[in-house]
Amino acid sequence: MALQETIEQTVTGLGYELVEIERTGGGLLRVTIDMPYVQGAEQFINAEDCEKVTRQLQFVLEVEGVEYARLEVSSPGIDRLLRSEKDFERFAGELVDITLKAPIGVAASAGSTVTASRKKFRGTLERAEAGWQVVWSDEPPAKPGQKISKKRIPAPLQALGFTLDELHQARLAPVVDFKGRKPRPAPGAASSTEN
Repeated sequence: MALQETIEQTVTGLGYELVEIERTGGGLLRVTIDMPYVQGAEQFINAEDCEKVTRQLQFVLEVEGVEYARLEVSSPGIDRLLRSEKDFERFAGELVDITLKAPIGVAASAGSTVTASRKKFRGTLERAEAGWQVVWSDEPPAKPGQKISKKRIPAPLQALGFTLDELHQARLAPVVDFKGRKPRPAPGAASSTEN
C-alpha cells in the first residue's frame, strides 16, 4: 500500500482528517491532521490528539516497513492550507491568502487598480458562479486611536474569481487575536452586539 493511503486510512480510522503529508531529506515525516468539519461545531486539535495519532502511526509504519528518522504529527495552525473543494466550503467567509499559478493578465486587470503581473491576493473567500472569488479593499487599515472622518469615501471593494485549477496555493490568513478567533455566525442568523 502507498504511504499516502496508509497514513490516510490510519488518521481517518481514528476519527481525524488528513490535511498534509510532508517528507524531508533528513528523514522527517510530518503529518498534519485536523478535526472533521461539522457544521456549527468548531473543534480544534490538541496535544492529546497528536499523541494518539503518533502512537498509532508509529505502529502502522513499523508494520508496513516505512523508513523514517522522525515522525511529527501536528495541527494545521492558524495559516491552515486549503487544498480541496471541501476545505473551501468549510472556510467560506474567512480571510484567506491565495497565490495564483500565473499573473492575472492585462485583460483581467482592465478597468481596475490591480496590476497585470499580480499573483498574490488577501481577502474574504466567497462562493462565485464559476468557482470561487476573493474580495478585498485596497484601503489601508486604520491605526489604533486614529480618527476617521465620516465624510471619507471608502475604497471600493474588488473581487477576483478563480477556480481551484488556477491556484498555486491557498491558506487561511493568520489572524492573531489574543482573545481568540471569533465564532462565525450561523448562516441566516442575525448578528447581535452585546456590551
